[in-house]
Amino acid sequence: MQSIRERIEQEERTRLSPYAVLSSETKGRARAEEPCNYRTAFQRDRDRVVHCKAFRRLKHKTQVFIAPMGDHYRTRLTHTLEVTQIARSIARALRLNEDLTEAMSMAHDLGHTPFGHTGEDMLDKLCKGGFRHYNQSLRVVDVLERDGQGLNLTHEVRNGIVNHTGKHQPETLEGYILKFADKIAYVNHDIDDAMRAGVLSENDIPKELIGALGHTHSERIDALITNIIETSREKDEICMSPEVEQTFMALRDFMFARVYDYPKKRNEERKANYIIEAMFHHFVAHPEQLPEEYRAGLERWETDRIVCDYIAGMSDDYAVSTYNSIFVPKSWTVF
Repeated sequence: MQSIRERIEQEERTRLSPYAVLSSETKGRARAEEPCNYRTAFQRDRDRVVHCKAFRRLKHKTQVFIAPMGDHYRTRLTHTLEVTQIARSIARALRLNEDLTEAMSMAHDLGHTPFGHTGEDMLDKLCKGGFRHYNQSLRVVDVLERDGQGLNLTHEVRNGIVNHTGKHQPETLEGYILKFADKIAYVNHDIDDAMRAGVLSENDIPKELIGALGHTHSERIDALITNIIETSREKDEICMSPEVEQTFMALRDFMFARVYDYPKKRNEERKANYIIEAMFHHFVAHPEQLPEEYRAGLERWETDRIVCDYIAGMSDDYAVSTYNSIFVPKSWTVF
């Protein structure tokens, strides 16, 4: 009798595009495991990500604005959920593997630092081997979760995680969907947050960009998703039409110039840099003060890498609290 998983795998072979990655044809895991009776390999990966500690910490990590006063600003977790929604919509419309797309989308930012890209750039300067969040995300799922055992995810999900940004090229079309979804999500929700913060108004955005992509958050996302679907349908690549991609990248460049380099934001980032640099040097000099789960890794990895693991895993609030406990004097009483 077929298991539920086997029926799902059979349904994939019938329904999905010839360009999709089939769950039954995964390149597998670093450590072989018995298959689940009711979940495919990629569904299992998604569940492991959702239940891991690093995923829960994303809710208290900065997306763009450090320590914003308000409940509606994006965090690294809400960014992840928005990326996942966009990626799933594209994958479903193109008949690619939605479960694979969802698993890699949910995991793509697990290695992000406190204080957003500010924290990432500072750790990159401090750590001997450098630090980039996509490599750290892979390290989280391979090494750091489950007390050093890692999540043992499939090859395809791991490849999507580490190649989701920059010039890196994923092996699967599902991985390319994640690359587009990540950009679509952050450019558009950062516009929304910048307007909420008073950094931007709609009149500040060049009229030709708004006219081409849409005046509202939802209009722009719908236009970009629709263009990818229409341009990529029945092809072995994921792409936007040249004119839409050019307009979208111009909007992204505008955001870098007007929001990501905003002077007041830069002032808060200097404080974040100071906190991370001070903690890094302190724990490199005093590794015995690291939590036990990180001290255990000192036998396998260099001290600065373990310190990066610890700091990168911190939420914004925990980083400030840890800094205060180390460097800020406390009142005391003589009895």
